[in-house]
Amino acid sequence: MSVSDSQTHLVPPIFGPDAGDDFQRSGRTISLAVSPRDGSAAIYTAPNTDPHTLRAQGAAYPKNQQIYLASRERPPLSERRVFVTDTSVIFAAVQNLLKVLREHSTGLLQSNEDMRAISKLANDYINFCKECCLYASQSVSRAEPLQFDAEHYRCLYTCFSLFAVLYLPEPDFEDAPVGDELMEWLNTHFIQPSTQEGDELSSQDRPWEDPAFWPYLTRASLRGLSRASAFFLNVLSQHPSPYLQELAEKLSPLLTNHPRLYQFSAERDYAIALRRWRDKVKTLRIDLDRVPEGERDDGFENWWDRMSDLVGILEGRGDVVKRVCAELGADWKEACSAWGIFVDSRMRRQDLPEIVAQVLDEMPSDPTDREDAVHSALFLGRPTQALSEAARLDIWLAAHLADLMEAIEVIDLEPDDSQLSLREHHVLTYAEYLQTDPALWRITVDYMYSCGVVGQGMADQVLIRVPLRLERPKDPNAAGEETLRIRAGHLAGVLKDIHETCFEYQREEIRRIVCKIAAQSFIHEKEYGLAISYYTSAEDWVGLGRTVDLVLEEYISQGAERFAGLVAKIAPSLHNLRAEAGAQIPAPGVFLHRLMFAVRFAEFHQRRASGDGQGAAADVVAIFREEIAPKAWWAVLLCDALQLLQDDEAMFFASADAYLLIQKLEEIHSRTGQGCGDDYLPVLSRVTGRGVKHALQRLEVVRLSLARYYARCGAIGVGGRPSGWGQ
Repeated sequence: MSVSDSQTHLVPPIFGPDAGDDFQRSGRTISLAVSPRDGSAAIYTAPNTDPHTLRAQGAAYPKNQQIYLASRERPPLSERRVFVTDTSVIFAAVQNLLKVLREHSTGLLQSNEDMRAISKLANDYINFCKECCLYASQSVSRAEPLQFDAEHYRCLYTCFSLFAVLYLPEPDFEDAPVGDELMEWLNTHFIQPSTQEGDELSSQDRPWEDPAFWPYLTRASLRGLSRASAFFLNVLSQHPSPYLQELAEKLSPLLTNHPRLYQFSAERDYAIALRRWRDKVKTLRIDLDRVPEGERDDGFENWWDRMSDLVGILEGRGDVVKRVCAELGADWKEACSAWGIFVDSRMRRQDLPEIVAQVLDEMPSDPTDREDAVHSALFLGRPTQALSEAARLDIWLAAHLADLMEAIEVIDLEPDDSQLSLREHHVLTYAEYLQTDPALWRITVDYMYSCGVVGQGMADQVLIRVPLRLERPKDPNAAGEETLRIRAGHLAGVLKDIHETCFEYQREEIRRIVCKIAAQSFIHEKEYGLAISYYTSAEDWVGLGRTVDLVLEEYISQGAERFAGLVAKIAPSLHNLRAEAGAQIPAPGVFLHRLMFAVRFAEFHQRRASGDGQGAAADVVAIFREEIAPKAWWAVLLCDALQLLQDDEAMFFASADAYLLIQKLEEIHSRTGQGCGDDYLPVLSRVTGRGVKHALQRLEVVRLSLARYYARCGAIGVGGRPSGWGQ
């Protein structure tokens, strides 16, 4: 499918541009199914009426139809994939910090150290946004095109850094004036005037004749760029007007020595210095007003008006600041930042919303600019609105801002009718975006598990549906190290990752479900030993019993040799179960006995095939005495022991053991005669492939052999063969 911002095209098309009528006459329509998991859609063709009606109308179309899958979001690719994976590490660090705080205190962020830790993690986000912006802005050849350009990451950078400035101040400086920090943020992210403009003006002999000179000087002064301002004020010493020369000489030190709070250790010292500085500004205003009207214009510019604006800014006149910003093409952000430097140098964070609202009335923000919308909401102290605007810009931004906002308690922590808090809403929306790439499931569940009961349920479903990739490759030589480790019975690969995730988030029930899914995959490949191991880990005893039945089914369909080879891989699982029975894993006896029978039955065949008649006979007797053999298998076991009974060279059963076999055989005959043959003969009937009648005939042979064997036992005593027998 090809996707654009406004529409999605099906490729290949369901029908051509002029074939719509033919498509409709074929009895089809286009249907849509939306996935509740991630909002993706499946588009397909379906009958447009009842099938019987279509057949009566003679409508026909191919049975095999294309299914098109589409998503509202493009999966993270290229640099975006690196961005979401690396920032997820910071998110995990935030969750770990908050977890520790919850364990050791009743509230969040109660100390300065806690706030510093959160601020550091916020700065990690900011620095990574900056790095991505720089990377995306490089003009280099790339293996694949960027999914988001440098401008997008610049927007994330400015928004996150503004959040840190306004909502994460240094501890003990929450009530400090904020103007300097806002101006630093503005100069960092929105550079004006440009370096190129300054270079061009500085290269001229008479720069004041350039129309860009006074706007450059004014904006440099407004931005607090004192070095650039002082340089061009010194240039004015060459201006033909002696009045301007004198005023520029007096203005330069005022701009350079403008008192700033961060320069003082005590606010009282700052207030004294600021009062003295303002007195000097008043003196400069008096000198400016004394300039004769006829000397205020140099033929290129009314320099007096320009100097008056500069002095008006230093005087802290709000109307001048707003007017100058408008004339320079600056926006409300620059006006608000300058306000905190010149108009109200004591402006604190709590004062900002009122001032910003006044500025926005005259200099409104751009409603089409999503970045500007986030900025204005943050300036106005409206974090909830800021999150809504951030979600429109990039759901990543909304999720990670919301996570920190809840930590510092500037948004509501209580859930709404959907049982989700504001933070959880944005974080889960971001997690759903991550689901567009199934390979990011580890990150996805980290975000989901941080969102209460609703998020836990969503994450559980993700874990259950992660492809385990347990299939053996068709080419044995292509098997990787993970595959070999899994086949050797070790946790590895995706399966190991899921187990670790379940352990981390204490999702034992989900771990067991995944173990069941793995066991079913191993059953499909007839890896019964691994299947039993995972069913045991899941404590799914019904599944364990079903696996044993499948193993026994191999005996029926493939014979004893194939059966014995399969069971050899199961034996370790039996030993583990025996060791853990009654302790950690309460395996029900019926399932454990069924597994024990399969293993002992296979051992019997292995010993018989290798010539260990005595050991094989001991296995048969043990199986019956320990009562681990299902009754349906008694007849098979007796028939398979026939070879041992008919051996002319050795007697492997004691008379008591032979009598036990006779008892089992007689029970089969008597119960069969009472109509219970289905309990005793179904397996033997399937093994012989000739029904119950033939099975009974086979048992008659066993009866005869047992009678002869028992008679021989009586002839030589109570079992066993005396020394010298047959010599």
